[in-house]
Amino acid sequence: MKIAVLGAGAWGTALAINLSERHQITLWTKFPEHLAELVANRVNLSFFPGFNLPETLQLTLSLSEALETVDLAILVVPVAALRETLRDVAATGIRVPIVLGCKGFESGAAKLPHQVVMEELADDWSCGVISGPSFAEEVAQGLPTALTLASPDDVFSRKIADQLHSNTLRIYTSPDMTGVGTGGAVKNVITIAAGISDGLGFGHNARAALITRGLMEMTRLGLALGGRMETFMGLAGVGDLILTCTGDLSRNRRVGLMLASGKMLPDILNELGHVAEGVHTAQAVLYLSKQLNVSMPITETVCSILHDGLPARDAVEILLSRESKAEIY
Repeated sequence: MKIAVLGAGAWGTALAINLSERHQITLWTKFPEHLAELVANRVNLSFFPGFNLPETLQLTLSLSEALETVDLAILVVPVAALRETLRDVAATGIRVPIVLGCKGFESGAAKLPHQVVMEELADDWSCGVISGPSFAEEVAQGLPTALTLASPDDVFSRKIADQLHSNTLRIYTSPDMTGVGTGGAVKNVITIAAGISDGLGFGHNARAALITRGLMEMTRLGLALGGRMETFMGLAGVGDLILTCTGDLSRNRRVGLMLASGKMLPDILNELGHVAEGVHTAQAVLYLSKQLNVSMPITETVCSILHDGLPARDAVEILLSRESKAEIY
């Protein structure tokens, strides 16, 4: 296939490197200085150092050039930049199927990425969402990874999954874009909580409890939004949640660890140098939980730490000492 990867952050670069082994890939960035860096070094020093870009990988600053004659566009820009990017895509006049690789809720009305696509592009535009347990570094290395590609159009999802599928990148399909999108968003918020708990030395038992109760929060919200229960028991739900809560490659986990050490959020984000979607997603998730009357105490606690100045230790101790109740509610 000819594929345009729109967004040259860590995840976009990793996908471009992996897919270049068997497809013709063009990697797009909107920033001239970033393109100059990529061309000069053939390494994404700003966002993904340590991985050489394949010689066959094409680089461009032009969205029209990136989309021209391709079979598929994979959008991996931050959710905050998604709407603007989609408007730029529409302005090219080039209609190409889209797969969304970004995770989170758009701020304000708390829209999932595929809902933003529906608002900005034609109703019948072919669109899917891809998510699952997948650290960028391991995808770029070609280590075994399994993902879920969701679209209500089964013919579209099967065709794209078959094309992207390889010995090291296994693609499953689902009709549940809402569930897959919700899982990818909420897991980042829960991961911050798990990172805080680990950073405070609360141990493996506490982390397991946070993951389990976090899965419950994710599932409750996802079902309220129209997602399917089985999605949250799969790769895009519990699979991604376990990976990000336990793996030290997770940026959101690192945010939690640094919060536990007493660092201030602006300093943490500056040190990371990357987008940690959980920071921006937490308030949108909390807003939805209030709108839908869904109980999400972990999310509420994370928001209090991130945005209300609640000390991390006090917050987690309060959370872990909440009153006893039935496990499933």
